[in-house]
Amino acid sequence: MSTEVKVPVLGESITEATLGQWLKKPGEAVAIDEPIASLETDKVAIEVPSPVAGIMGAYAVEEGATVNVGAVIGSIGAGNSASASAPAPVAAAIAPAITTTAAPMPMTQVENNDLPLSPSVRRLVLELGIDPSKIKGTGKDGRLTKEDVVAAAKGVPTPSADVAALAAPAPAAAHARQEERVKMTRLRQTIAKRLKSAQDTAALLTTFNDVDMSAVMEARATYKDLFEKKHGVRLGFMAFFTKAVALAARDVPSVNAQIDGDEIVYHNYLDVSVAVSAPNGLVVPVIRNADAMSFAQIEKAIGDFGAKAKAGTLTMDDMSGGTFTISNGGVFGSLMSTPIINPPQSAVLGLHRIEDRAVVRDGQVVVRPMMYLALSYDHRLIDGREAVTFLKIVKEAIEDPTRLLIDL
Repeated sequence: MSTEVKVPVLGESITEATLGQWLKKPGEAVAIDEPIASLETDKVAIEVPSPVAGIMGAYAVEEGATVNVGAVIGSIGAGNSASASAPAPVAAAIAPAITTTAAPMPMTQVENNDLPLSPSVRRLVLELGIDPSKIKGTGKDGRLTKEDVVAAAKGVPTPSADVAALAAPAPAAAHARQEERVKMTRLRQTIAKRLKSAQDTAALLTTFNDVDMSAVMEARATYKDLFEKKHGVRLGFMAFFTKAVALAARDVPSVNAQIDGDEIVYHNYLDVSVAVSAPNGLVVPVIRNADAMSFAQIEKAIGDFGAKAKAGTLTMDDMSGGTFTISNGGVFGSLMSTPIINPPQSAVLGLHRIEDRAVVRDGQVVVRPMMYLALSYDHRLIDGREAVTFLKIVKEAIEDPTRLLIDL
C-alpha cells in the first residue's frame, strides 16, 4: 500500500512549478512531514513534505520537470527502513575500483561539517566516504558540487597502477575553450520576464542626487550599542532610508501609486519591497505598513527577511504586494546605477556605496562620506518635477535626520 505525493497549493494565481530537486532517494526511510522534494515557483522555493511515514517510492517526474498543482510526483510506501530493492547508489556511476578504496564516512562527521552541503552532495559524500572539509568547492559562494566530490573521489590513492590510471581525469588541452549550458531556474525566468516587461510597458526615467551621510553615520556611531542592547538588532542605514521614503511619499503621493488600466491607484500606506539577494536570484520581500513602523521594527523585519532568503524559506505572502521598492546595490560595491521598477509599482530608489569625496561646504573644500541616490520612475504617472522633489526630500531627511522626528 502506498500513498501518493502531490504538488501542494502554491499560492494565489500560481498553478505550476518546477521540480527543483529530490531530497530523498527511492528506498530511503521518510518521516511524516519530512521534506522529500523542493519546488521552484515564479517567486520562491517550496519544500514538499511527506504526507506519511514510510519508504520513499519511485519518482513520477524527474528534476527540472514542470508540474501542476495537484499532480502526483511520487509515492511513499509502507515500512520503516530502506528496502532491499532500492536502486544502486549514485556512486555506482563511478568506476567500481574507485568506490572500493574509501571507507564509508560516519554520518555525524558529515552533518557536523561547517561546509554548506546540498542534500544530493551530502548523499554522494557519504556514499564515496570523502571528507568534505578537504575538498575545495567550485560552486556559488564556495559550495561543494557533485562534480567536486566526484573529482575528489577520483583522486583517492588506489592499490594498483591500473586503477589509478582509470581514476585519473583526462588531461585538459592547453588553453582549452569550454562552454556549459545550465537551464534557467523558474525564478530567474520570471525575473527576466518581469524586468523586460517593465521596460516594454513603463516610460522609464531615472533622476539622480547625492547625499552626505555624515549625520546618519554619526547617529549610528553614537547610538548603535544602546540601540542593539535595547532592541536586539543592529541599527542600519535601511531604517533611515525607509523612514525618509515614507516622509517624502506624503508630499509626493504619485511615487507610491500605480497605474491600473486607465485609473491611478493611490495608497494611504507604504509597503516597501526590499531587494534581497538569495541563492537563486534577487527577491523582494515586503515590509508592510513601513510608514507606521519604528526604526527597530524596520531593522528586525529586514533582518528576518535576509535570514529567510538565505535559508530559502520565504513564503508567497512575504513576497506579495509592495507599493515602492528600495534596492541597495551599495552592499556589492555599486557606485551608481539605474534600477528598474518592480511592476506594478511606479518607482524604485537605488542606494549605492558610500565613499569619501571632496565637496564644498561654506566656501571650503572638505571631505565627506557621500552616496549617490537614483530614483527610477514611470514617467506615465510621475512627472519630472515630482520625482526630483521626492528625491530632494529623501536627501534632506538623511542629511538632517531630525526631520524624520518632526515630520519636515
